[in-house]
Amino acid sequence: MTHQSATAARHSLAPHFRATLVLGLPMVGAMLAQILMSVTDTIMLGWLGAAPLAASVLGTQIFLILLLTGSGFAQAVMPLAAHALGAGDTTVLRRAVRMGFWVTAAFSAFAFPVMWFAEPILLLLGQEPALAIMADQYLGIAKWALLPNLFIMVLRSYFGVVNKAHIVLVTTLFAAGFNAVLNYALIFGNWGAPALGIEGAAFATLGSSLLSMLLLMIVANWHPALRPHAIFLRSWRSDWVAFFEVARVGWPIGISILAEFALFSFSAIMMGWFGTIALAAHGIVMQIISVAFMVPLGLGQVATIRLGLAKGRKDADEITVAGHTVLIVGIGFALAMSALFLLVPAATISLFLDFDNADAADILAFAIPLLAVAAAFQLVDTLQVLAAGLLRGLKDTRVPMQIALFSYWVIGVPTAYLLSQFTALGPIGIWLGLAIGLTVASLLGLWRYYLRAKIGLI
Repeated sequence: MTHQSATAARHSLAPHFRATLVLGLPMVGAMLAQILMSVTDTIMLGWLGAAPLAASVLGTQIFLILLLTGSGFAQAVMPLAAHALGAGDTTVLRRAVRMGFWVTAAFSAFAFPVMWFAEPILLLLGQEPALAIMADQYLGIAKWALLPNLFIMVLRSYFGVVNKAHIVLVTTLFAAGFNAVLNYALIFGNWGAPALGIEGAAFATLGSSLLSMLLLMIVANWHPALRPHAIFLRSWRSDWVAFFEVARVGWPIGISILAEFALFSFSAIMMGWFGTIALAAHGIVMQIISVAFMVPLGLGQVATIRLGLAKGRKDADEITVAGHTVLIVGIGFALAMSALFLLVPAATISLFLDFDNADAADILAFAIPLLAVAAAFQLVDTLQVLAAGLLRGLKDTRVPMQIALFSYWVIGVPTAYLLSQFTALGPIGIWLGLAIGLTVASLLGLWRYYLRAKIGLI
């Protein structure tokens, strides 16, 4: 095969589709396994009672806000390591991963005081004193899982870049099983364990996080294919250039993730103004689309890695084809989910309802139109996360952060408020506001990506 024909083959869609799926399937699987842990915690604490479940929700919200913000630094390792690997520079790859650990450790040190004072913070926000105390008890243990979880995210970025995402999937599934066993033992006192209630759930979270982190570290250090990277070599040694590069690329990613998370959290507050049935229906539809969102979220990370590797090789044609491939796969999935939500809404929602409950029929009736709106914005929600992933692969994070803040908090939230409070749309207006914010984010994100491609900044 001539050099020209080999290049043409490399830039055709078929190998890029294969590469996208080979990398994407285990990354998406790992995210779904992570969701499984959260669902397990919710179910078992729900068995314990309404108060422990509500308190864990409060504590988890604080934990998640900090974790998602810090995750930006962990995700910054992805494009930096991919650029280095694409350029064949193992030293720079190792420095990027090592400083990813350093930056996330520094972030954890700053985040800890927030969790130390969870009770007064929750009381200041108007939460019931009894729930604030229980949430503080939960966070008193769970806060120690923040750093392990951020280290796990750094390692996930590294494993994705070196095309070993299947290892992340296996370890996450193992940790999810371990989390379920610990929950069952420590929450209720089964198998001779102490019955610790909500604190048992916190210990389960901490234990499964430590296990997952240790497994990934062991594999990264001992896997024959990864040993040449030596990512733990001289871990104590500083590299301030790489440190500040991770920080520079990472903080806008964290703010972007937090902006979207806060958008959906505030939508729940607005929906609560319409009563218990509305909020219950909103929660179910949010759970459904959150599971579906794991696929485009995983594809967004695939986009970051694939474009980062191509940029490291300085192959503009490969960047273009890899980007188009991820967009095609993502659009196909989004349309499939939209069709599912529109064709069988009642069956999908009913998976989350117990029809022995008197309110189940009312919740179902309320949730169906919400799911129809969710079906309508599956495409734009997918495109906005893919656009962000494509731009991160090019180390472009600051403008995407500005796009996220503008789209969600200048457009999305005010529109949701106005439509729900000052029109006949009511609760549907909240979801239409979300859809409009996501649409703006997707259009601006794709415009930014194609502008960079057009003017040769890729």
